[in-house]
Amino acid sequence: MLHQPDATAAGPTSTLVPSAPASGRRMSASAVLWVTLAVFAQEAVWNFYDAQVPEQLRQYVTSAGVIGLIMGLDHSLGIFTQPSVGFLSDRLVRRKAGRWPIVLIGAVIASVPFALIPWADSLPVLMVCVVGFALVANAFKGVTETLVSDYVPAGSRSKAQGFIKAGVSLTIIVSSLISLLVVDRSLHLAFAIPPVLMLIMLGLSWMFLGRRHEQAVLPPEQPTEDQQDVPEFASPWAVLKDAVRSPSSPTVLLMIGIFCFSGMWTALRSLNTPYGTEVLGLTRGEAGGLALPGAVAFLVCVLPLAYGSDRLGQLRAMRYGVGLFVVGLLVGFAVPTVPGTVVSTVLSAIGYASFAVNALVALWDLAPTQKVLGTYTALYTIASSGGMALGPAILGITVDLTGWRFMMLNAAAFAAVTFAVFTLLTRRIPDRNKA
Repeated sequence: MLHQPDATAAGPTSTLVPSAPASGRRMSASAVLWVTLAVFAQEAVWNFYDAQVPEQLRQYVTSAGVIGLIMGLDHSLGIFTQPSVGFLSDRLVRRKAGRWPIVLIGAVIASVPFALIPWADSLPVLMVCVVGFALVANAFKGVTETLVSDYVPAGSRSKAQGFIKAGVSLTIIVSSLISLLVVDRSLHLAFAIPPVLMLIMLGLSWMFLGRRHEQAVLPPEQPTEDQQDVPEFASPWAVLKDAVRSPSSPTVLLMIGIFCFSGMWTALRSLNTPYGTEVLGLTRGEAGGLALPGAVAFLVCVLPLAYGSDRLGQLRAMRYGVGLFVVGLLVGFAVPTVPGTVVSTVLSAIGYASFAVNALVALWDLAPTQKVLGTYTALYTIASSGGMALGPAILGITVDLTGWRFMMLNAAAFAAVTFAVFTLLTRRIPDRNKA
């Protein structure tokens, strides 16, 4: 069993310091393991989707900007579905099955259009499959990510996110291996493997954790003095309105930072395979495997970054991560070869890892009550999905204007804006270790 010392309690909207967990409460290693498996299950599908669907679209669409727009629009569906689904999951969390029915039913439905993507013989049919998968998968994606807050006390969630993100990095490895070993041989089989893995792993996670949800879920936390007057929220929109009601609240600025970084990360993931074929002269399968070194680097670094963030401060850790991300892109532009791109991917992945383990937990720490964490995950989704929707299109348009050779430089310029946002955020909000 893992544990973390109690943290100093603070007001919900004045700082990023989480409420102190109840005395003696520990982070259950088994709960983290099964939540990690659940998140791994859905991310395995999303990583393969991001790696191979752009190439599927290139059979009918030649413009990188249009491909980026399509890849971004499917993510935007989460903006409309996740607040309501997240709020519903908050209402279900104390019941016998908790949030699990939303996750399991959503996974079964989403698997069907995903597996049919390579069978589509026209652009309209392909779009029906793509949109059908994205609509359902986005709806339950945030609910799966919120599971960690049901089983892990507030003071240990950053560390738990480190383990979960380490598991997520393995999905990039799985996706890359499927691209390298299966895509060039059988595209239909390649698209069938990720949803089958998702259903098996979610089933195992539910069997060992979700089936005993009533015994495993954390008891409701007693409200702090600052939370005594927090009203009961009647709808997800009331929660969202409360989150952005004050111009001095850090929530909006943090969401802008999430929007910017998620946009560029998704843009690179979406256009990395075409970049490999156009600039590096690789086959589709080889280009799809370019993410493998970055996934390994992410896996090696994510846990040390998760533990180190408690000392450095979440915001400073994210800011330095964005800076390293920019450096990685500049290396990729300066050395447009396979080795240079591998180094670029590694540096960028480490930078992203620092962001990935801190962003959602930082937003949870701003929630006025633990009863709305599912809805606050939807806030994260709104910010990240907005970036995912626009990022690929923006970067794709710059590629249309400058050519594939300048993709890395264009991305570095946009990422520099992200660095400026997190610099402003760190100046306005005290670091956790200084609070």
